[in-house]
Amino acid sequence: MLTQPPLPISRTHLPGGMESFHPDIWRASQLAQDNHATLSSGYVALNEELPNGGWPLGQLIEILVAQAATTEIKLLLPALRNLGNRPVALLAPPHIPLACAYQAETSMNIPLLWIASAKHIDSLWAAEQILKNGSCGALLFWQTQIKTEALRRLHLIAQKSQTLFVVIRPLQAAQSPSPAVLRLALKPQASGIQVDILKRRGAVSDTPLFLYLNNHPYLTLKSTEYTHPDKINRFGKDVDFLSSLKNELSKEAAKDLHSSAGVK
Repeated sequence: MLTQPPLPISRTHLPGGMESFHPDIWRASQLAQDNHATLSSGYVALNEELPNGGWPLGQLIEILVAQAATTEIKLLLPALRNLGNRPVALLAPPHIPLACAYQAETSMNIPLLWIASAKHIDSLWAAEQILKNGSCGALLFWQTQIKTEALRRLHLIAQKSQTLFVVIRPLQAAQSPSPAVLRLALKPQASGIQVDILKRRGAVSDTPLFLYLNNHPYLTLKSTEYTHPDKINRFGKDVDFLSSLKNELSKEAAKDLHSSAGVK
């Protein structure tokens, strides 16, 4: 009967643990800690859940959203502030970027490069050229339908750069395979964003992460974080501000109509 000889001690008991044997090896119960460069996300709680404590540079990151151009921009803004003077490329965004609003949010003069293409193949070509050139600090690429082969090609090209490379896709794409080293699903909440880490290098994340965002009126209609204090006192925090304001304006209009008709 054939038996397998015992492994040498040097292979069964690696000095310092398996993670010290090679930077791309980590235990399933821990986050990967390798020599890949990262950029702080700007959120302490999120950094603690990301390998190496930040967004991986030169790697494919996927952000899945229910509605494009809402939560993903607010999530990435703190990191974009730390890019220095390197341009931020916006490739095939669903809406025309509002540069003045972006500059107001970042409080810095960060160059924006807006690229709109009529054909999908042109968008892919533009993404490759930006990653190969390496002059942009970040590439945000919006895609509703992209093949896994195309993602894999972009991921390989990105590895030769130090670019923050993010592809924004619909939530339904979570069912499709992806070569991304990090995949996040975002859902707007009353006072911020719920982040579900679908894929990362390391332990599986089973608990959603909530990130509080201050001053974000476009995330939800029921948030009172941006409501004028007088309106909060009059309508209460549990009342829809817009609905109450509409009713109030209707009452004011009725008073004006009665006044003009001489009715007290």
